[in-house]
Amino acid sequence: MRTEDDAKAMEYTGDNDPVIEWARELQSLAQAGLWYVKDDFDRERFQRIREISAEMMAERTGIPKEKVTVFFCNNTGYQTPKVDTRAAIIKDGRILLVRERDGKWAMPGGWCDYNMSAAENTIKEAKEEAGLDIAIEKVISVQDRDRHNHPPYVYKVIKIFYLCRPLGGEFVKNIETSESRYFSENELPELAEEKTTEEQIRMCLDASRSKEWQTHFDGMVYAGLGYA
Repeated sequence: MRTEDDAKAMEYTGDNDPVIEWARELQSLAQAGLWYVKDDFDRERFQRIREISAEMMAERTGIPKEKVTVFFCNNTGYQTPKVDTRAAIIKDGRILLVRERDGKWAMPGGWCDYNMSAAENTIKEAKEEAGLDIAIEKVISVQDRDRHNHPPYVYKVIKIFYLCRPLGGEFVKNIETSESRYFSENELPELAEEKTTEEQIRMCLDASRSKEWQTHFDGMVYAGLGYA
């Protein structure tokens, strides 16, 4: 499953735009309100707040309100971030990347399916996109996408990077990726930076070389390694 192709329809360029953040918060509050509310009049108020958040987002981004509503205001229940998993498949000091439909490269990965654990989803994505069977060895990092990948999306995404060991298999061209190849950190191709950055690749390679790696998370002090 392609992790962020649908999300690309909801990219915006205004990093740290307070109006975008207010719209996000209003949408989250309205969605929770609609889920828990009992009074019909309050339900109408929460629905209107949700509509206002969509109107704010559309006005600020230039994305049509109808599209904003589909991607930004179509869920029910308490709002939580989407989860994206990435397989850092390392072999002989090089990392495996797959070539996207736009010609750029990324680590295999995707949105976490509702009926799978994050690790199971990573194994599935590696098979679908790279044709490989893998063994997961450790969690490298848990990241807030907004802090690492650009352009930002209108909803929150949590990215989980797993260190993986290839067991077998071979690449088969598919509707999502056209090629897979191992790269050293000094010969990286053009990256799909909304999904995988050079910093994230370097972090994964560092994790593969460390016997005492501890899972990284945002807000952690990385001992001068340069990860934010």
